[in-house]
Amino acid sequence: MNEFFSGMTTLEQAYWYIALIGSAIFVVIFILTFVGGDGDFEMDSDTDISDGDDGGVGFQFFTFKNVIAFFTIFGWTGITCVEYGLSNLITIVVSTIAGLIMMVLTSLLFYWMGKLSESGTLKISNAIGVIGEVYLPIGANRSKMGKISIKVQGSLRELEAITDADEDLKTQTLVKVTEVVSSELLLVEKLSN
Repeated sequence: MNEFFSGMTTLEQAYWYIALIGSAIFVVIFILTFVGGDGDFEMDSDTDISDGDDGGVGFQFFTFKNVIAFFTIFGWTGITCVEYGLSNLITIVVSTIAGLIMMVLTSLLFYWMGKLSESGTLKISNAIGVIGEVYLPIGANRSKMGKISIKVQGSLRELEAITDADEDLKTQTLVKVTEVVSSELLLVEKLSN
């Protein structure tokens, strides 16, 4: 290995070390990501840009994966620039720009991938105005809690419900959600024919 590095300048050796170490860590992260390991080594940073209160992570620029991507591309781009005989200053500038571009692309990739997945958290207020079917009978005038089967946020759910109607709502009766009484209880009315 010493023979390989013996004819190189200090800058070229530095680029080779950075490229090889960055690539080795990148391969480990890649394998962990696809084998099912966490592989999600996030660094705390005050420079993260949040997308608001969407319950997700948002756009993050300074993460472990992005830093490794930066150094991997920085190293290989630097090696390429040195091989083409570019000056040290141009080599450093070009490899830094290439590394930063890779960080941005990696950040965008993980941001978009995060947007594709749903949190699965039910926002009960999304049930207002939705039509469902009584699953377990509901007592008249809020006398007995029952359940309705309703499609909310793209999935079929069974939620507890009460009614202000003067008659019991039997199984398979079509109802409309009029109000959210609590975080787990809906107020429904019989759907008029």
